[in-house]
Amino acid sequence: MKYDKSVYRSLVLITQFGINMIVPICLCTAAGVYIGRKFSMDWITIPFFLAGALAGFRNIFMMAKRIYSDKEDNVKKD
Repeated sequence: MKYDKSVYRSLVLITQFGINMIVPICLCTAAGVYIGRKFSMDWITIPFFLAGALAGFRNIFMMAKRIYSDKEDNVKKD
């Protein structure tokens, strides 16, 4: 039985997108909760969460931009 490499590449790409989005959100939210509890400012979690979401979107955008430009370069070389 022969496996299609493009399926595995797509699966890895989707997983990478998810990790690039979830990690900054979780880290920033955890930092916000820690700082909020330490200094009795529970509201600080919201801006930290938003900063994590923005960082995640930026990570995804940069990765998608790199992948798209790599595909264009490969098409131009052929």
